[in-house]
This record gives sequence, C-alpha cells and structure tokens, in this order.
Amino acid sequence: MKNRWVKISLASLYFLFIIVSALLKFKPGIAIGNNFLEFCLYIVKILPCAFILIGLFEVWIKSETIKKHFGVESGLKAHFWAIILASFTIGGIYVALPVSYSLFEKGADLEVIFTYIGASGVARIPMTLFEALFMGLGFAIWRRVFSLPLIIISSILLGRYLKTTKYKIVSGK
Repeated sequence: MKNRWVKISLASLYFLFIIVSALLKFKPGIAIGNNFLEFCLYIVKILPCAFILIGLFEVWIKSETIKKHFGVESGLKAHFWAIILASFTIGGIYVALPVSYSLFEKGADLEVIFTYIGASGVARIPMTLFEALFMGLGFAIWRRVFSLPLIIISSILLGRYLKTTKYKIVSGK
C-alpha cells in the first residue's frame, strides 16, 4: 500500500512540475512536458497496431512452425531466423517483449528468444537506415558484423546457464 502512494505522489509531483513550468514559462519544464506528450503520441500510434499484429501472430502461426524454426532442435538456423524477425520488428522493446513472450509460449528455445530480444535492439531496419544516413554505411555494416555474433554468443551462454540452473519462466496464463 505504501509503495502505491509513493508512485502516485511521484507521478503527481511530475505533472505538477510540468503545469507550474507551463504557467511560469520555465523552458526546461516545458521541454520535458513536450517530450512526454511526443512519447505518449508515439506509443498511441505504435502499440495498437503492434498488438493487433501480435494477436494475429498468436492465431495464425502454429506452435509446430515456431518449434520447427525457433525450437531447441533448429540450432544456429534459429538464431538467424530470430535476427531476421527482429530486423522487421517496429516499435522497439515495446513490441519485442510481447513477441518474445509469444515465441516462448509457442515453444521457441530460450537462447533464440534472447537472440531475438538482443537483435531487436541492434538490427532493426529503420535503425540501420538511420545509422547509415548519419554515421555512414560502413559504420552500420561493421556494427552489425560485430554486434550480432556477440548477441548470439551471449544468448547461447545465458540460455545454457539458465537451463543448468533449472530456471523456470513463469507463464502468465
């Protein structure tokens, strides 16, 4: 109960700060408020579409297909498919986490899920285009060349470690 009041108090102070900043024309506070509104608009634009697509993914893609391409038996090929799927993921981590949960529920290997989450932070196509435009195509390519193998290696190590410690992921169902 106390934790809830702390959260409510902090949120109230945040919004009070934004309102007072607007009234007193305090530029940093106004900028914070504008950033908050832009973020909310971004979320409102992205999340409904993303959740519809995730729902369709849940219904249309069979567990057997996920187990075949992302399961324990698929080996390194599964990591490749996880990177391909991650490169087309829009919305960043807001979408990657529900998709990874859906993959887990349908039988994807834990190592492959870690690869998907890591690659969704590194290898998304819009991010690659942005980097190529501002940092140069060479930078974008070399970043993928070095990042993706490290993501795969760390995913395999983390997945194997969790499997040896008998770690269980609690299902939301």
